[in-house]
Amino acid sequence: MTHVVFSEETPSGWLPPSIAAPFICILLVVVGSLPVDYVLEYAGLVDATGAPVGPWGFCVFLVSFVGFGLVVVGWVRWVEQRSLISIGVGGARRLRSFLTGVAIGIAMMCAIVVAIALSGGYRVGDLAPAFASPVALGWIVLLLVSFAVQSSVEELVFRGWLFSTVMRRWNTTAAFVLTSVAFTVLHLSPDQPWFATAMTFVFSVFACAWARRSNSLWGVMGWHTGWNWIGGTGFDLPITGLETHLPALLIKLTPVGPNYLHGAGEGPEGSIYALALLTVASMGLLVVPTSRARDAFISPGPGHPP
Repeated sequence: MTHVVFSEETPSGWLPPSIAAPFICILLVVVGSLPVDYVLEYAGLVDATGAPVGPWGFCVFLVSFVGFGLVVVGWVRWVEQRSLISIGVGGARRLRSFLTGVAIGIAMMCAIVVAIALSGGYRVGDLAPAFASPVALGWIVLLLVSFAVQSSVEELVFRGWLFSTVMRRWNTTAAFVLTSVAFTVLHLSPDQPWFATAMTFVFSVFACAWARRSNSLWGVMGWHTGWNWIGGTGFDLPITGLETHLPALLIKLTPVGPNYLHGAGEGPEGSIYALALLTVASMGLLVVPTSRARDAFISPGPGHPP
C-alpha cells in the first residue's frame, strides 16, 4: 500500500529506498554545506568551532542554509523528477499559515522559559534591554528574516523531502522515525546531554506530525521560525547552542541551578521542559481527532485525507 503526504503526484524519476533516504539526506546536506562553510570561515564569519561571530556572522550563517536547500531541491527536480508541491510547499492560505505558525512557536518557547523561571532556573535581569539600542533592534529584525530562511530550509529538507520520500516507499511510522533520526544525527554536538538529544528527536516528531496533519509545510516553517527567533533573541540565551550576542528583546535571563532545568549551553530548548512540552504536543497531534487538530493548529491544504 502506498502512503503519501502533500501530493498524490507520482515521481517519474528514481525514488531512493526508505532505508537509504536518511543517508542520502545527510550526504546532500554535507555536500551543500561544506563549500559555504569554507567561505564563512575564510571571511571570518564563524570561529574555529563553526559558531557564528557577531550578529552579522549569525545572519549570514543562517541564510547559508540555502546552500544545502538548493542541493536537495535539485535532487527532487532532476533525480526524483517531481514537483516542489510534492514536498510540501502547496496548500491554501500560505502566508496566514506561516504567520500563525510563527505565533505558536513564539508562544511555546515563551511558555518553556516561564516554566524554567518559575522553577528557579533563571535569575531575572533587565527588562527589554534591546530597546535601548536601535542598532540591536535592527539586528533582531534581520535575524527574524534569517531564522525564517534557516527554519524553512530545514523543514523543506527534513519534513518536506525526507519525510515524504520515506513515506512513499515504506509507511508513516518509518517516515517519522527515519526523518527524526537523520535530523537528530545532524544536530548532535560533543558532550550534548541526553535530554537535549531526546528533545531534538521529539522536536522532529512534532514537526512531522504538524506537517502530516496540515498536509503542508507552511505552518511548521512558521512555528520553527518563531521558536528559534524568540529563543535566540528574546532572553539573551543560546539557541541550539549558539549565541546571538545581542541584548534581550524581552528580558535578560541568567541560568542558575542544574543544567537539565535550563538547558545550559543548549539554551531553553535543552531543558526538560522543552522535552516535556514537545512530547505532549506531539501526542496531541498524533492522537487528537483531525478536526480538533485543525482548529488547534492550522488549516490543512487541499487534498488532506479526511
